[in-house]
Amino acid sequence: MAKWIMGKELNEYIAQLQKIGEDTSELCGQVVYEMAAVVADEVKKNINALPAEPDTEALVAYKEKKKSPITYSQKKGLQEGFGISPMQDDKGYLNVKLGFDGYNDTITKKYPKGQPNALIARSIENGSSVREKHPFIRTAVNKAKKKAVERGQEIIDERIKTITK
Repeated sequence: MAKWIMGKELNEYIAQLQKIGEDTSELCGQVVYEMAAVVADEVKKNINALPAEPDTEALVAYKEKKKSPITYSQKKGLQEGFGISPMQDDKGYLNVKLGFDGYNDTITKKYPKGQPNALIARSIENGSSVREKHPFIRTAVNKAKKKAVERGQEIIDERIKTITK
């Protein structure tokens, strides 16, 4: 008959695993936010790099049925309206969303409160009848994906090191 003796080291290892398990939900939330922040920073860089022109020049181009870049007020609205949503727990899946909220300062007959920032972002990303396609979100997400995963791994490794000391 085989005999197995549990040593002190195994008991310590089990205790460390239990500590890590107790801290999992808080750690996962922190990791999700940090990874979203990496992607959000990249999107913000792309928003700042978008070509823009004065509102009056865009109005002239619109009347002449020419495509033009976004206006300064539309770009400002995107910069101010971009953010990360509060975390949501969907049956064990932690989610945050990056997106645009609010309105810019371009008042029109159709949009008396200003144009919705989400509408402007979508028209830039996919193009429209008045705007050339200029994907700035997709490129940012693709560029930041690897960095975000690395940042998440760093946070997990740091937390495990502090627990296992």
